[in-house]
Amino acid sequence: MKKFRKVLDGLSSSSPGGVASPSCGSAAGTPTAHAPTPQDIHVQETLVSENFHICKTVRHGFPYQPTCLAFDPVQKILAIGSRTGGIRILGRPGVDCYSQHESGAAVLQLQFLINEGALVTACADDTLHLWNLRQRRPAILHSLKFNRERITFCHLPFQSKWLYVGTERGNTHIVNIESFVLSGYVIMWNKAIELATKAHPGPVVHLSDSPKDEGKLLIGFESGTVVQWDLRAKKVDFRIYYDEAIHSVSWHHEGKQFMCSHSDGSLTMWNLRNTARPIQITYPHGKILKDGRKESCKPILKVEYKTSRNSSEPYVIFSGGLSYDKSGGRRPTLTIMHGKAITVLEMDHPIVEFLVLCDTPYSNEVQDPYAVVVLLEKDFIVVDLTQSNFPIFENPYPMDIHESPVTCTAYFAECPPDIIPILYSIGAKQKKTGYSHKEWPVSGGTWTLGSQTYPEIIVTGHADGTVKFWDASAITLQMLYKLKTSKVFEKPKVGEGRAGELVEEDPYAVQMVSWCPHSRLFCVVGISAHVILYRFSKHDANTQIVSLEVRLQFDSEDVISPSEAENNPCFSDPSSHSPQPPGSPGSGTQDSLPCLKVKNRPVRMPPGYQAELVVQLQWVDGEPPQQITSLDINSAYGLLAFGNCNGLTVVDFLQKTILMCMGTLDLYGAADPYQRLTRSPRKNRQSTSGLTELSDNQVSMDMERSKSPTSDHVNGHCTSPTSQPCSVGKPRITGVPEGPRLTRRGPGRPPFRKAQSAACMEISLPVSSHTEGGYASRRAMLQQLHGVSMYSHDEHHTTSYNWSERAESRENSFSRSRSSSVSSIDRDTKESVTTLQFGESYGRKGDALPTACLWVGTSLGVVLLLPISIPTEEEERMEEPITMGPSGTVLMLKGSVLRFAFLDCGGALIQSPYEVWRDPNGPEDPDRPRRRKLVNFSPSSSQEACSDGHLAVVCSEKQAKVILMPTQAVLFTHNITESSFLLRADVVSVCNSVCLACFCANGHIMTLSLPSLRPLMDINYLPLTDLRIARTFVFTNGGQALYLSSPTEIQRLTYSQEMTDNLQDMLGELFTPIETPEAQNKGFLKGFFGGNAQTFDREELFGEAAAGKASRSLAQHIPGPMGLENMKTAAGGVVGDLARARIALDQRGERLGELEERTALMMNSAETFSTHAHQVMLKQKDKKWYQL
Repeated sequence: MKKFRKVLDGLSSSSPGGVASPSCGSAAGTPTAHAPTPQDIHVQETLVSENFHICKTVRHGFPYQPTCLAFDPVQKILAIGSRTGGIRILGRPGVDCYSQHESGAAVLQLQFLINEGALVTACADDTLHLWNLRQRRPAILHSLKFNRERITFCHLPFQSKWLYVGTERGNTHIVNIESFVLSGYVIMWNKAIELATKAHPGPVVHLSDSPKDEGKLLIGFESGTVVQWDLRAKKVDFRIYYDEAIHSVSWHHEGKQFMCSHSDGSLTMWNLRNTARPIQITYPHGKILKDGRKESCKPILKVEYKTSRNSSEPYVIFSGGLSYDKSGGRRPTLTIMHGKAITVLEMDHPIVEFLVLCDTPYSNEVQDPYAVVVLLEKDFIVVDLTQSNFPIFENPYPMDIHESPVTCTAYFAECPPDIIPILYSIGAKQKKTGYSHKEWPVSGGTWTLGSQTYPEIIVTGHADGTVKFWDASAITLQMLYKLKTSKVFEKPKVGEGRAGELVEEDPYAVQMVSWCPHSRLFCVVGISAHVILYRFSKHDANTQIVSLEVRLQFDSEDVISPSEAENNPCFSDPSSHSPQPPGSPGSGTQDSLPCLKVKNRPVRMPPGYQAELVVQLQWVDGEPPQQITSLDINSAYGLLAFGNCNGLTVVDFLQKTILMCMGTLDLYGAADPYQRLTRSPRKNRQSTSGLTELSDNQVSMDMERSKSPTSDHVNGHCTSPTSQPCSVGKPRITGVPEGPRLTRRGPGRPPFRKAQSAACMEISLPVSSHTEGGYASRRAMLQQLHGVSMYSHDEHHTTSYNWSERAESRENSFSRSRSSSVSSIDRDTKESVTTLQFGESYGRKGDALPTACLWVGTSLGVVLLLPISIPTEEEERMEEPITMGPSGTVLMLKGSVLRFAFLDCGGALIQSPYEVWRDPNGPEDPDRPRRRKLVNFSPSSSQEACSDGHLAVVCSEKQAKVILMPTQAVLFTHNITESSFLLRADVVSVCNSVCLACFCANGHIMTLSLPSLRPLMDINYLPLTDLRIARTFVFTNGGQALYLSSPTEIQRLTYSQEMTDNLQDMLGELFTPIETPEAQNKGFLKGFFGGNAQTFDREELFGEAAAGKASRSLAQHIPGPMGLENMKTAAGGVVGDLARARIALDQRGERLGELEERTALMMNSAETFSTHAHQVMLKQKDKKWYQL
């Protein structure tokens, strides 16, 4: 703990970047009588480095690029492998575990040790791994790396410790699961085929033991050859040959016949009595043509042949096999054949693998299937086989996060406790019907609600305009409510000018969201430069959506001089930026239209979030509006603010009017710190204004009402609210004809950039095609780290950084300004508004009391304050205009401003004021008129010791500053990074205190104490491999964060040591002790006539005593990190003790086994010696002494 008695007054000289304009220092203004000075600030900081630790908690969503599937029928847990080396193990809801192979090699196959709490994985780097599942976080016990052969197929019989491994060369090896050592017993391919066969049979594609006799191993080769190998006699029982390649084999449970699926779409049935030819050949989806030929069909990749107690007809379930003529227009299919009934289930995505779930783990019993698990490329479904219509089960896991690509995320911890139940009750009405009524079959493991739980909500925005609210409490994830923002707009008609393109692209994609859980106000920014405001209601409504259109197209004739602007800001008089009159040339009426058309009729809105207001930016001079880069909403003030690279717009959503619509340069007033060099306007364009206009031109009346400030500023105050540039229009409710809007289009400029999913990023860092983003060092760094390309567009000299996971290019999607310092401004740079924050503060240094203010941060590191005058009475608030304008206050930082936050003089976080939620459509009470109830966290009321004043925390891409208000003295400055830049910064509460959490582009996660900005943690956690992570990374209270780890998965993590310590109690148990079901007694007659499976001792065949040792060069044993020597550091608690005891017991068992083998050898040798001695004695017994 550290107590700060004195701090520097004015600018901090301890670090570069502390130099700013004179207006930043306390000398520029005199504190009021009640305002605190830096010497008055006494903050007791409680956070230390020991409070922080980075740890991944849980991963949600569908496994990205899945490859294989496995199921434990006794434990009832399921595992999914992926192409990136990940394993997801799923059980009952709450039991969801993610593990990762360090090599990152694709997982080819999974094999459970049924009811043993272990899993074998075969990876593309030809390594086998044994995972221990008897702990909450699985870990590798052993690994076996094949050096000379490639693994193609594995098979582990039930209750066996010997794993059969088929290779690409056609050989079959056997691995001891307990010791993970190769046996000397090998089935070579040249012994399995006939000597007369000249061709190689190909890789092993199938291995299985006969249900009738475990000593018989069925080996399937890719070429179409199937061999049954007698393990005891070490010879072939029979060989079958087929002209088509084999993909899979499935036994009948009696072991007398089996079925194969082939590459020509056929199924063949083989009987062991006659293996010369198949007893049946079927083409389930192939028909015989008129000329007698059969239709060519796609391969059947897998077949399952299962018997049922309730029916004499078996189930034949397979994937693929459609005819090539039909498959072109049809989706992937799963076919279920039961007797004469054939059911074809069409899937939305290609099938990766499927498994048939059966009641018994024994292969020689009637299987009695009850469900089919189908793993698709982008989905996971379970089909109920017990009902004739084969319904699917309702999936309890959040596997549909990527239903539409995720484009943005938000994370809210410690929400009001009533918000989750109300969202769930509304969202329950949106659920689909028709699911199976049976319980979810994957029900293994145990999970209990942890002791430290609080309401958490994750909000995801998607490319199709949907917004999803998720309950994220207690490290689980469950969908609460889905909102479709596209319902606000008219559907564009195909073939009607530009609308034809809109249908194919994503005009409704969500770019950012702002949510106030207390007032339940929700705001969405879309890629089409639109903002939608929603209110929550428990009742349905039939209302008309108010629409406002804003002309915010700024083409400055001033550019920033890179001369002496950084060290000696020049406070020159602002140039005149008069707006273009509405009727002047270049502002044709066909241009002043938004990208989308709001419904101009009353719309029925169901309970939940209901649209109240839509604000859209207009096309200007044939160019689409620039994307919105910042947003904030405040329910107490009734204001909404958003900005982009052209300027700032403030909307009064209570009166449905535009308060302010200004270019970025005009926000400075008389305090512009940069020199502006004039340049010629672009060709074929009239000079346009720095300020903006709205579409409706009722200037005289509406301007008088809205009191919008203009460029006539004196001492930073708005003095002439009606003199010129900002014209305000009435709410635009009526629709505008589509024709003119759809025909006007700039040359080579698409109306929309296709929605760039955060899952599949090709994000450009600059704000617009006019922006030259960043400086040379950042470009070099990005090129070096990510292999990005820079290119320029004709006269605009655009520099773009593209991260691509797809072939097609999506221009400048979800872009952000990345100007890093004033000295690095390129020749044609616009200054964009990068962050906004409403709050109670001091707009000017001489203010004695805090008032409502809007803090504005720009891409050039400038912080501006706009004081707001709001009527206090509710009646006046709805009728009287709000006045606001630039105060002339300018603060400077290095890099683009990312975040604002406010602390009281005691270091506690000050929340923004909010309005308590009330249902807008609730029944009216005539006796008690409805009034707004506001909750205000004013700095003067939160800290009595300092009277007035508060601390402002400002963080940019490069540095953070803590400023004392109202004196504007910079108390602390910390340069966070020099070689990189921050992507995300949030002020969060951790361990009953607050800190600044930062995520850097070089992968570092950092925390800084407040207000001293003392580094507490700096860990290189995550390399920025693509901008998906940059776009979706977000911190929240309680020491938690999340990001989109893949296009389909959300990774949550904690940076709190306290939560890391409690994580074991929050995770689910994968393994629960269950008695293995006993094999069925088949009766005397069946056993007498050979119905029972014959058992044999595999140890006798495969053990070292009989088979010898395998060649050391063939495979290398690698002890896992969970070996006994590392157990103390890798595991703790009861689970760790059990795991240590189990491994020690296994090792002791191995030693005892070796001792037993040695004892047996000694006994054998002793017996042999005794026999020889007895024989010698008998031979010499009757001989005389002279015969010796």
